[in-house]
Amino acid sequence: MAGHSKWANIKHRKAATDAKRGKIFSRLIREITVAAKLGTGDVSSNPRLRLAVDKATDNNMPKDTIERAIKRGSGEQEGVSYEEIRYEGYGINGAAVIVDCLSDNRTRTVADIRHAFAKHGGNLGTDGSVAFLFKHCGQIVFAPGTDENRLLDVALDASAEDVIDHDDGSIEVLTAPHDFVAVKAALGKAGFKPEFAEVTMKPATEVVLAGDDGARMQKLLDALEALDDVQNVYTTAVIEEA
Repeated sequence: MAGHSKWANIKHRKAATDAKRGKIFSRLIREITVAAKLGTGDVSSNPRLRLAVDKATDNNMPKDTIERAIKRGSGEQEGVSYEEIRYEGYGINGAAVIVDCLSDNRTRTVADIRHAFAKHGGNLGTDGSVAFLFKHCGQIVFAPGTDENRLLDVALDASAEDVIDHDDGSIEVLTAPHDFVAVKAALGKAGFKPEFAEVTMKPATEVVLAGDDGARMQKLLDALEALDDVQNVYTTAVIEEA
């Protein structure tokens, strides 16, 4: 982690998410709908739906909005049908980018994604071109000053895969995707409140970008995030703060 702060990067990502809070509801509604469609409308037996509902609740989404999205997904109410699409590409200095979408019009979505990459100095790649550079996992991050020894005991007892102590004092707990909800719940029950927690695509290696390169990469990421069909954007880029 030399050259940049993991904690600063996490805070930057969280701030960027908070700034897009108005768009978060529409993304969460799509995710809840698709999760209910692919599994069941029962939160207790559908881990993906449970995760989506938990995130919606954390973002103060009204209960009736959540319930309507579940009903649309499970077929109890009519609604738009979405399909999951993943795009892979490259940004500045070859930084890898994964863009996960939920779309009702594949032709429109790919055109928008390709345009964003081309306009901001990136290139849309082929399926599988960068996915191997990421690990699908649960990521739970705690602020510097957290009791590391106690956190380690609770996390490992709850079947976490790894606990990483970063040089800046932050602590990162990694889980298998299907264990994320249980591990997060166990940590919460023990009194640990994460600053950041999600099932994500974690880069195996990182590309640190600063100055003009960092600014250009940020514009590409912002352009992708702004697209209506985009749910999540993952990258190996770490943008140094000026």
